Amino acid sequence: MTKDATKPVILWFRKDLRLGDNKALDAAHLSGRPIIPFYIREPEAAGTGPLGAAQCWWLHHSLDALDSSLRERQGRLVLAGGRALEVLRAVIGTSGADAVFWNRRYDPAGMSIDIRIKHELEKQAIEVQSFGGQLLHEPSRLVTGGGTPYRVYTPFWRALENAGEPEPPMDAPPKLHLAQELPASDMLDSWGLLPKKPDWARDFADLWTPGEQGAREKLRAFVEHGLAGYKENRDHPARDATSMLSPHLALGEISPARIWDETRGLSKQVPAADIVHFRKEIAWREFSYHLLFHFPHLASANWNDRFDGFEWRNDGEDFKAWRRGMTGYPIVDAGMRQLWRHGWMHNRVRMIVASFLIKDLMIDWRRGEAWFRDTLVDADPANNAASWQWVAGSGADASPFFRIFNPVLQGETFDPDGDYVRNHVPELRGLDAKYIHRPFEAPKSVLNEAGVTLGETYPKPIVDHASARDRALAAYRAIKDAA
Repeated sequence: MTKDATKPVILWFRKDLRLGDNKALDAAHLSGRPIIPFYIREPEAAGTGPLGAAQCWWLHHSLDALDSSLRERQGRLVLAGGRALEVLRAVIGTSGADAVFWNRRYDPAGMSIDIRIKHELEKQAIEVQSFGGQLLHEPSRLVTGGGTPYRVYTPFWRALENAGEPEPPMDAPPKLHLAQELPASDMLDSWGLLPKKPDWARDFADLWTPGEQGAREKLRAFVEHGLAGYKENRDHPARDATSMLSPHLALGEISPARIWDETRGLSKQVPAADIVHFRKEIAWREFSYHLLFHFPHLASANWNDRFDGFEWRNDGEDFKAWRRGMTGYPIVDAGMRQLWRHGWMHNRVRMIVASFLIKDLMIDWRRGEAWFRDTLVDADPANNAASWQWVAGSGADASPFFRIFNPVLQGETFDPDGDYVRNHVPELRGLDAKYIHRPFEAPKSVLNEAGVTLGETYPKPIVDHASARDRALAAYRAIKDAA
């Protein structure tokens, strides 16, 4: 049936807050119909919007940036809150739109909502089209030779490589036929996404520029200055050696295909090993969504149910000290304070603080995962859950539980001069590199000279690592013997 070219199409933005390389937008553009750019703030229970308070901050600025891009094209972004099906029906009724286009999302709650919306709207003779583009490949596409999901990352990476290069990204159409008669819109400020009293996100803007343009600039800067040497430098948190693209990816301000494409044709300037290692980080995100697609309860249930019998301590005071960055282990505390200050943490340090919570403190990984969801601007339902389960030993292709990071040795290996710790734990700035990661072993004269009083200006360790390691291994042996 030929569609009436005068009737608008609703372009429903979700976690794809960009104009470039946006397949739903391109399809709406090619339809020739007026486009209503739309964003719905769905109820928190739907699980499809920002995952926590830090990402709410990002969403506010990202929506504002998208609206500005649309206004440059003589349009604007329409905002509405409520259950998506009810909101869409209302907009269809007032605008006369007879089509809804969107890019697919892959969190279980979101997929369930989308299936129902598609079914209900098609019963009303409303055209519904959905598109890929948030991942390099659909999470259901890559399976083993036996037709089962991948459980191990390396074979998944090989399969992704063998699937061929992703399609080159598309630039935004130079002109868009944006509808001039638009439904009433909520005011972005009325959504209350920004913290006020207290404004705990006041330092976020020092590090981040949300929006598609900010994402493209981050990518360009990384390819020019950070990609060469990435394999060796990426584990050192004091170095400016990571792409910082994860929050832009989380809300779809840039597509993975765009990032992948920027690494093509660089073999003369950048060692191949650096390109491969960076691409593997993109592939880990793909693997995480593959796991979430096939195991929808990834954030709430152990992938390996043998860990269901693990006896967690879940000490409330220890958890509070960990959250506040007051454990007495400087690399752990630096990471947790960086997280609070900027809504982000270096990936190597994420592994260190997660191992400390799970194995030194024996606190359930799900509590750590929930805290990261609320405090990370790059919170992601797949990456977050898969990575926490990886550290816990309970996930697919997980690090063995008995691999327990020593927080002192990790600090000395990856922050040997102590610059990362000094940046985020200012009370230890006066300590030299010899003791910066083990202040509890420093002579009193050294502590006095640095202005450090353990237990007063900086905490004593809340746990002895060697004893905690033995305790964790004993708990692990208990579930292993019971299996």
